[in-house]
Amino acid sequence: MVNGFSIRRLVLQNSIKSFIDYLQFERRLSNHTVRDLNRLQQYCFDQDLTDWSQLKNKQLKLCVAKMHRTGLSGKTIQRFLSAARSFFKYLVRENQIKANPAIGVVAPKSDKRLPKTLSVDQLGSLLDVKINRDDPLQLRDLAMFELLYSSGLRLSELTGLKLDQLDLANGQARVIGKGQKTRYIPIGSRANVAIKEWLQVRTTLAAENEQAVFVGQGGLALGSRAVQLRLKRWSRLHGIDVTVFPHMLRHSFASHLLESSGDLRAVQELLGHADISTTQIYTHLDFQHLAEVYDKAHPRARKKPKTGL
Repeated sequence: MVNGFSIRRLVLQNSIKSFIDYLQFERRLSNHTVRDLNRLQQYCFDQDLTDWSQLKNKQLKLCVAKMHRTGLSGKTIQRFLSAARSFFKYLVRENQIKANPAIGVVAPKSDKRLPKTLSVDQLGSLLDVKINRDDPLQLRDLAMFELLYSSGLRLSELTGLKLDQLDLANGQARVIGKGQKTRYIPIGSRANVAIKEWLQVRTTLAAENEQAVFVGQGGLALGSRAVQLRLKRWSRLHGIDVTVFPHMLRHSFASHLLESSGDLRAVQELLGHADISTTQIYTHLDFQHLAEVYDKAHPRARKKPKTGL
C-alpha cells in the first residue's frame, strides 16, 4: 500500500521526469542538469514540501546558503540555479505554478580559475608521435585528439559528430553545440590527414548504419568517458607529466590561437560561445604568457636589485 508521503514524493518526481523528457526532445540534456534537479527535489523532501508551488523565493535562497556552507563552489551553485530557473519556467508554462521562485536568487561569487592548458611543446609530445598504423584504435585516437586541438571542439561535439558533418575536401566540419546551435569550424591539415587515415579503417569496427565518426570496439558511437580514458592513457604513454583531459585541448586551442592572432571575436566564433565574456578568460591566459616572457627577457625584470643595506 502506498502511503500519503510516497504519493507526495511522486508528485514532485513526476514533474521533474516530465521536464527531463521535454529537455531530451528540445535540446541536449546534461548529466549535471539531472543531478541538480535531484538536489532540488531532495531539498523539498527535507522541508516536507508536497508541491512545487510551496517552494518560495526565500526557501530557495536558504537552499543556496546551505549548499554554500557545505563547501560547494559558486560555479556549482550557479549551475544549480540555472537548472532550477529553467525547470520553474517550464512549470509556469505548464500552469503548475504561478511564479518562478528562482528569479532574483544569485549564487555566491567564486574566484575565477584560469583554465588549464598545455604548452606547444607538450602538444607536440602528445600528437607528433609514431603509432602502429595497423591498429585502428591508435588511428582513431590520434584523429580524435588532433581534431580536439585543431578545432577546439567540446567533448560532446566530438562524440556527437556524424559522418555527414565532415567536409574534409574543404577542411571543415559542421558541429552542433550547446542549445543545438550549429557552427562551422575549420579542420587543420594534420587533423584532416589523421581523420582520413581513420576513416579508411573505420569500417573494420563500425556497426552497420552507425553514423558516428568515432566508434568503439563494439561498433557504436564512442562515449565521453571512453574518450577521457583513452586521452589520459595516451598522454601518460607519451610522457606528459600532467593529467590531460579533452577540455584541456579546447582550452589550449583557444589560448594558442588568441596568443597568435589577438582576435577575440574570431576565437569566440570558433568556440561557439554565445557571450564574449566567456571567451575573455583566455585574455588572462594571454597576459600570463606575456608576463612570463617579460620576466625572462627584460633586463630589469630578471634580477632583484641589491639593497646595499
